[in-house]
Amino acid sequence: MGAGHDHGGQALRAGERHKPRLWLAAGLLAAFMVVEAVAALLTGSLALLSDAGHMFTDVLGIAMALAAIHAAGRAATDSQRTFGLYRLEVLAALANALLLTGVAIFVLVEAARRFTEPPSVPATPMLIVAVGGLIVNLIAFALLRSGAQESINVRGAYLEVVGDLLGSAGVIVAAGIIATTGWSYADPIVAVIVALMILPRTFALGRSAVRILVQAAPAHLDMARVRDRLAAVPGVCDVHDLHVWTLTSGMDVASAHLSLEPAAELGAVLASAREALHEDFHIDHATLQAEPVAAGGRSCTPAGW
Repeated sequence: MGAGHDHGGQALRAGERHKPRLWLAAGLLAAFMVVEAVAALLTGSLALLSDAGHMFTDVLGIAMALAAIHAAGRAATDSQRTFGLYRLEVLAALANALLLTGVAIFVLVEAARRFTEPPSVPATPMLIVAVGGLIVNLIAFALLRSGAQESINVRGAYLEVVGDLLGSAGVIVAAGIIATTGWSYADPIVAVIVALMILPRTFALGRSAVRILVQAAPAHLDMARVRDRLAAVPGVCDVHDLHVWTLTSGMDVASAHLSLEPAAELGAVLASAREALHEDFHIDHATLQAEPVAAGGRSCTPAGW
């Protein structure tokens, strides 16, 4: 019997609710990305080029987020996809992490090459473009911040914007150093620092996405506590075949077999178990199989896999 009746609606609404903000952020970032890329080519600044590359992954990441949200919404009524296409959101987040990692590695390799012979970089246009990039990223940061708490997909785009914020600030610092001291090494050094600051966040996002894809139990849940809580429901004498996993952002799913005492009332037990999962662990979608205890032990046959 299923416990909870909002089967994925919360996850779908989490993405749909932030679509206008995603579109606005994508438009702003795409427009300034072109400006920043042209300026990087004209000035020869690696720090500026790395920031333009990060902004490109922002735009691509937000585009994938929007595509995933759209696809999940359309698939919600497809009878052949019983959970819709919610996992597309997680796949998009993983792709974002891989893209941002690739950009960071490129910057590190290019910076190593430039340390041998740093080119002369004009500081003034570099500074002007970096300040503009900082302003655009602050706007995008504000647009995506609330959605990052609800959706791993939006979180991927949000983390990329955070990376861009660091990039723009780093370019401003590099431009200031070059303008005041003429020290050209500031450009590749700042590019390396920004890349190294972004990588840990990117790895964290990728790890979260992989954890969902392999259907591991949510990191914030203690499975022993979940089992003990279900076992404490009046009328339950044993809990087995307990599984909890995350389908997508905001949608933890559980399944379990509950062995019932002879005098237990099925409806009351299932209602209590559902309430326990909702109140104590915020699990709103659970499939619970209730079974009487046969003489000598459990009455169900274990799965063969």
